[in-house]
Amino acid sequence: VEASHRPTHTPSQSQSSVFLFAAKPIDVLKVLELSENMEGVSLEAGLCTSRKGREETDLSFKINKKIQLSVPTRQLFPDLPFPVDFSVMTTVRAVKGSQVFLLSLYDSQGTQQLGVEIGRSPVFLYEDHEGHPSPELYPTFRKINLADGKWHRVAYSVEGQSVTLYLDCEKVDTLDLLRGHDPQVSIQGVTVFGTRLLDEDVFEGDIQQLLLIDDPRAAETYCQDYIPDCDAPLPYDSVLTEAEEVSPL
Repeated sequence: VEASHRPTHTPSQSQSSVFLFAAKPIDVLKVLELSENMEGVSLEAGLCTSRKGREETDLSFKINKKIQLSVPTRQLFPDLPFPVDFSVMTTVRAVKGSQVFLLSLYDSQGTQQLGVEIGRSPVFLYEDHEGHPSPELYPTFRKINLADGKWHRVAYSVEGQSVTLYLDCEKVDTLDLLRGHDPQVSIQGVTVFGTRLLDEDVFEGDIQQLLLIDDPRAAETYCQDYIPDCDAPLPYDSVLTEAEEVSPL
């Protein structure tokens, strides 16, 4: 009789089930449906021209024309709100001397709430639903240049009241992010690739990957888990994964 009153879940069972919901990265380029079939976009070699055990190069999208790509933010987050703490990570080679926003996220009123800038002394633009921090307090990573014509692995970790930049597998700096204690980023608006709504300049160059993930620790291990050095295989096939998955084993 006593047995029937036992809880059906032991603590260890419920704990292990948590790991089934490990953070899954959002592949922004896939949601945007960036494709070599678009005018001004071609498939080119990526960060590594060869990798250990593979003859093929990494693949990236080369963008050499002003393209306009945007999606409702809800398509990036169909099931969940925008995470409070998160990583945004990209492998990119911008045209030398450019200064553009690679990713811009707006609320339904047209206020920019997130912006990842590529260029010299890039700003990490973040503004919660109450307008914090104000523009003059946006974190700015001075003395670095993300648009020097070279490939870079760029990973930002947002956690609590700070944002940390990891560049090419090295921690660059941690800056204050003076947002509210219950910061919200709306998913009711639109996400724009390669520019801001009123900017003239649009990203030109090569991009191999652009990920958002609701895990602030992912940025630190970006070079191991997502785009490792050329002496290790990629943990995924390439930007062409979709095409390759069509033929079942």
